[in-house]
Amino acid sequence: MGEPDVFVHESSYVDQPAEIGAGTKIWHFSHVMKDAVIGRGCVIGQNVLVASGVRIGDGCKIQNNVSLYTGVVLEDHVFCGPSIVFTNVFNPRAEVVRKDEYRTTLVKRGATLGANATIVCGVTIGAYAFVGAGAVVTHDVADFALCFGNPARQAGWMCRCGLGLAEGAQPECGACGRRYELHAGLLREA
Repeated sequence: MGEPDVFVHESSYVDQPAEIGAGTKIWHFSHVMKDAVIGRGCVIGQNVLVASGVRIGDGCKIQNNVSLYTGVVLEDHVFCGPSIVFTNVFNPRAEVVRKDEYRTTLVKRGATLGANATIVCGVTIGAYAFVGAGAVVTHDVADFALCFGNPARQAGWMCRCGLGLAEGAQPECGACGRRYELHAGLLREA
């Protein structure tokens, strides 16, 4: 581990070698497997699995009962709501070993994944995207996109601060004042 100001609850396990950044807290009944990397200032909730090879950036919040399987990469400041399901094999079978078929799932900076969302492996969730509770994500999600449903479909745009944006070619956030522009069907900060 290496960092003196990492908190690991006595009921949790951290297999070595694992890398955990300063200021990170790992709560009850969680398991961090060898070769996992967790950034600085993260909060890992109760009953969380961080599998071998998982990469978690700085400032992430992983709520209770989330399993991050091999192939999952979270950039900085990602929020994972309670009981999110990540997968890492597209077509699993108990009697067929497919560890060589793991697919990478990338969740970009600042994205929010709502409670009980299911993220099918091999997708990229864009920066500051917002996946609603219970959504089933089967395709890539654009930066700043708001999506929900089964399967998840885009229903609008979200500001970097986490509030919905009004429709228009140059939406502006009514709360924080950030301005955006639509270009080729994608939203970006102006």
